[in-house]
Amino acid sequence: MPTRRSTDGTAGERLFETALEQFDAAADLVALPERTRSILRTPKNEIIVNFPVEMDSGEIRIFRGYRVQHNDILGPYKGGLRFAPYVDLGEVKALAMWMTWKTSLSGVPFGGAKGGISFDPREHSRGENERIVRRFTHALGANIGPEYDIPAPDVGSNAQSMVWMMDTYLNAGSSTDRQNTRRVVTGKTIETGGSLGRDKATGQGAAFVLAHHYEQINRDLRGQTCAIQGFGNVGEHSARAMARMGVKMTHVADHTGAIANTAGIDPEALWRHTHEAGGVAGFDDAEVIDVEEFFAADVDILVPAAIENQITEARAPHVRASVILEGANGPTSVEGERILIDRGIEILPDVLANAGGVIVSYFEWLQNKMSSKWRLNEVDDELRRYLWEAADGIEAEKKRLACTRREAAYAVALKRIGTVFDQRGIWP
Repeated sequence: MPTRRSTDGTAGERLFETALEQFDAAADLVALPERTRSILRTPKNEIIVNFPVEMDSGEIRIFRGYRVQHNDILGPYKGGLRFAPYVDLGEVKALAMWMTWKTSLSGVPFGGAKGGISFDPREHSRGENERIVRRFTHALGANIGPEYDIPAPDVGSNAQSMVWMMDTYLNAGSSTDRQNTRRVVTGKTIETGGSLGRDKATGQGAAFVLAHHYEQINRDLRGQTCAIQGFGNVGEHSARAMARMGVKMTHVADHTGAIANTAGIDPEALWRHTHEAGGVAGFDDAEVIDVEEFFAADVDILVPAAIENQITEARAPHVRASVILEGANGPTSVEGERILIDRGIEILPDVLANAGGVIVSYFEWLQNKMSSKWRLNEVDDELRRYLWEAADGIEAEKKRLACTRREAAYAVALKRIGTVFDQRGIWP
C-alpha cells in the first residue's frame, strides 16, 4: 500500500542519505564554504529516550522516542512529532535537516528539528495515547522549551497530542510565567491557545503554492484535474483548498487502497467516509483501482501527500501529470526526480509546497507570545504572502543558476544560513 513502509531502519537511513545528496548538490551550486557545509551535514543534537508506560491492562511497555535538533543558527529549533511504527533515527535526522532548509526558505526565525515515537496511535486507547505522549514529554524534559525547541503535530499526532505535551511541560516546569509558556508547542486546539487556520495550514499552503505556479506560467487553474496520495490532514485540506480554486479531484490513494472517478470526487463526502471507515477504501462514489494505476493517472496535478519515497525510479516513467505538488516530505526519490525533470514535469518541492504548517506555527507562537488572536483571513493572507515571496525567490534563483526548482529552493535557504554563519562565526 502507498503509505506504509518497513520498520527495519534501512528506509530511514536511505532517507537521510537522500537528504544529504540533495544538500550536497545545492551546496556545490552556491559554493558553500567547507566549514559551514561540515556543520550543516550533521545534526547538533540527536536525542533518544526509552520510557515506560502503563497500558490499560496494567502491563508496562517500553517505548522509544526521538528528537533531533539539526540547526538553530536562525532561531529556536522547530519541527513536528511523528507517531508511527516505522519512526527511526535516520528518518528523523532527514526530516530535521529538511526543516532547517524550510524555515530558512520561508523567512521564519526558526531552526530545524523533528521528533517522533515508534508506535501506532491507532492501536491504543485514548488513555494509553495520553500516557505515551505525557511520558515522552517528561522524558524530553529541558530538551524542549518555548524559546529553545518547539514541537508541532506531524503524521500520527494531532492538536490533542500537542495539548497533552503543553500541559505536561507547564505542570512539570518551575516557570512562574506558566501562561506565557503555552508556546512550547504549536498546533494546539483553538481553545488552548492554537491559531485559527493552523489545522489546514499545510494543505492550504500547498494550494497557494500551486496557484502561484499557475500564475507564473499564465495558465488557468480552474478546470485542472488532480490525484492526491494520502487523505489525512494535508491531503484533505489540499483537496478542499484546490476545489475552491476550481480543481477537480479524480483519483485518491491512501494506506487502504486507491479509488478513481473521472467525473470528480467530492472532498467533503470523502472526508466524511474516511473518518467513519478509516480510509478511502469502500467509498461508494468511485471505483477501485490499483496503486500503480493511481500514479499513472491521466491528471494535470499529482499531489503526493503521504510519506517519503513514493515517486520512485520505477514509477516516475509512468507519471502522466504535468505538475507534482509535494505535500509530503521527501516523496520523490533522487532517481525519480531526474526522470521527471528529463520528461519536462514540473516539481513544486516539499520545502516550499508543505511549508504552510511551520509558517502558521510561527504565527501561533507569535500570538501566544503577544497574548493576541489573529482573524482567519489575517492568517491566510499572511500565509499566502510568505509563500509567494518564497516562491518568487526560488524562481529568480532558478533562472540565475539555471538549475532545478528544488536546487534553487535549497540555494536560497543555504545562502541565508551561510550569511549568518559568516557574520556570527564559531565561538569559542
